[in-house]
Amino acid sequence: MRLRTKLFVPVLLSTSLLLAACGGSSGGEGEGPLAGAELTIGSKSFAESIILGHMTMLALEDAGAAVEDQTGIESSANVRTALTSGDIDLYWEYTGTAWISYLNKTNPIPDAQKQFDAVAEADLAQNDIAWLARSPINNAYAIAASSETAEQLGVSTMSDLTTLLAEDPDALTLCVESEFAARDDGLPGVLEAYDLQALPEQNISTVGEAIIYTELRDGGTCNFGEVFATDARISAFDLTVLEDDRAFFPIYNASPTVRAETDENYPEIAEILTPIAEALDNETMAELNAQVDIEGRTAEDVAEEWLTQEGFID
Repeated sequence: MRLRTKLFVPVLLSTSLLLAACGGSSGGEGEGPLAGAELTIGSKSFAESIILGHMTMLALEDAGAAVEDQTGIESSANVRTALTSGDIDLYWEYTGTAWISYLNKTNPIPDAQKQFDAVAEADLAQNDIAWLARSPINNAYAIAASSETAEQLGVSTMSDLTTLLAEDPDALTLCVESEFAARDDGLPGVLEAYDLQALPEQNISTVGEAIIYTELRDGGTCNFGEVFATDARISAFDLTVLEDDRAFFPIYNASPTVRAETDENYPEIAEILTPIAEALDNETMAELNAQVDIEGRTAEDVAEEWLTQEGFID
């Protein structure tokens, strides 16, 4: 049975995480390799993360686990804290986020598999967090503008923003959401990497993630904005993603992350989620995101339909 408790606030609610010992049962319903397991699944608050959270719940529930829904936690820092503190058992994280924000590394590794291996090794050793499988999904940060604006301003790379700031500073207006504004792999790093420290504060607007896309599409507050590479609104709203020509942003491959204790007690979780992770790529994820962000479908329905179509659940 899936519990419908939701967590959308920064204060993390303590949940009961009962791990069934080998040969024992802690009351989970169902039959299958995870019968008796009680697992709490979290996610971040944007569509892709919530979809991945529901895929996880559906797949583990199909394997016999009783799952609790804690998807939709605001901010990466809060969902990560929920995992390390034991308030949740599992959520999908991105390699670039962990490398820069949690492991405090400054130089990304350009090879995706080497970056994943380095993150997995360091996070397990330092924080007892296991990374289960590298998905081809690379949901990297990017800076975008409407195609019309990019053409009018003659901007196609992020280095072009440096030129634009020198020649027409009023034209360089930027919308970001609050997390990006504070992250080392977000706005502070972008400003340093692309010599944009002179950008006036009044040219930067901190807004909700959804507002960035509509502002870029409709014009108004900003000419440029932070976007995610797998967001279907990039193509739907005819946005142009600027080339990260100084390779500032790291690779952001998605992976289920669990506490090492959970991974040791339930190795079946990795066996179940690895083929799902490997079957997802940017094109597939963008299509699934579009069904939520543009068509208005629920993340659970989208996740269930895809898992069923791909044969991961009945």
